[in-house]
Amino acid sequence: MDQLLRVMNFNVSSDGIGCGPGEDQSLERPFGLDRPERLFSWAGATASWPMRTEPGGSRGLDNYFTREFAWNIGAEIMGRNKFGPQRGPWQDHDWLGWWGDEPPFHTPVFVMTHHERPSFTLSDTTFHFVDGDPATVLRQARDAAQGKDVRLGGGVTTIRQFLEADLVDTLHVAVSPLTLGSGQRLWESPDELLDRFHLDVVPSPSGVTHHLFWRR
Repeated sequence: MDQLLRVMNFNVSSDGIGCGPGEDQSLERPFGLDRPERLFSWAGATASWPMRTEPGGSRGLDNYFTREFAWNIGAEIMGRNKFGPQRGPWQDHDWLGWWGDEPPFHTPVFVMTHHERPSFTLSDTTFHFVDGDPATVLRQARDAAQGKDVRLGGGVTTIRQFLEADLVDTLHVAVSPLTLGSGQRLWESPDELLDRFHLDVVPSPSGVTHHLFWRR
């Protein structure tokens, strides 16, 4: 069985925006947005949300998607700005990302950056900092995944790079019922992907609409 490259639980607004402009990102504003929870509160409300620290949470359709977050995933790829807000050469090697001592990935993570730095491990997650084109980084991640699939974690720019390289096998994009107007846009319309992907659209009682793409 092939190792799939999967986008999972990625959140955008109804006008296709997944985060604010890059210059608006900061340590205090990882998404560069005011109240970014408006995009992903559906996931945080579920029983299977990976960052949940208390019992409880909803079951049903939304929980199905958060429960699948780790299923058969052996590695993750992310852009540098999903790891942290720093730009250019690394100035602070003591700051180790936004997830604390127990990151939710539990696999090797390949952070795409033009400024490499030594790998480090937090709990059962090891971060590798790699400078390469999407195909090269995907080969590295597949090797590390030991036969399992690779999750493409984002952000928007990174997902678009892999889509443009025709490397993505499946996407799950949760579209929230709000308009942001400006920011980094995954698409103008999900129909842009229909030349390469089948699409099922599944509305949820939470108000989000789950878009499920898989290769033709």
